[in-house]
Amino acid sequence: MTTPGRFVTVEGIEGVGKSTQVAHISKALAERGIEHVVTREPGGTPLAERIRDLVLKQSEEAPPAAAELLLMFAARSVHLESLIEPSLAAGRWVVCDRFTDATYAYQGAGRGLGADPIRLLENMVQGARRPDLTILLDAPVELALQRARKRNAGADGDRFERERGEFFERVRHAYLARAAAEPQRMTVIDGAQPAEQVSARILELLESKSWIS
Repeated sequence: MTTPGRFVTVEGIEGVGKSTQVAHISKALAERGIEHVVTREPGGTPLAERIRDLVLKQSEEAPPAAAELLLMFAARSVHLESLIEPSLAAGRWVVCDRFTDATYAYQGAGRGLGADPIRLLENMVQGARRPDLTILLDAPVELALQRARKRNAGADGDRFERERGEFFERVRHAYLARAAAEPQRMTVIDGAQPAEQVSARILELLESKSWIS
């Protein structure tokens, strides 16, 4: 019988270095011969990526908060069914740039929808599926947004990247509150550190769980 793979998610606001650390985790797993897939939310499959465009792209008719939430879970449902669950069942790790914690942070706190509708949709769409480990990269909002602007090199960015600092303060606070409530699943790592130090801390974390050596 195939041993299910590990489901690892990386969370945080814009500019904390998620993409860099997801790539580092993938490299570490590949070096150890661990089969895995790297994916992201919203997105991860062709259909889910089309839904991602509806959520993130600037348009004359932006989705209201409730529609944004429903689109997130529509994409997540496709993602789970078509990629995440088959990969885990086949014994592959899934390393995902954001998952449902982001919805609690961005739509729940950032948009002000609260946790109750998200919890309802989470149970409907995911059943019992939760990440085995969530790595929350945390950094002060001002620093993170400076990094994001530098990364975008003057481009406008997506709908979320154009939000004001107050929005991201709410998002960051929600992330940290979730990590405090679920310390066995979520580990906070200082994303203000140099990327090499963050990567080393993540490897130490995976090794401490005896998932890699």
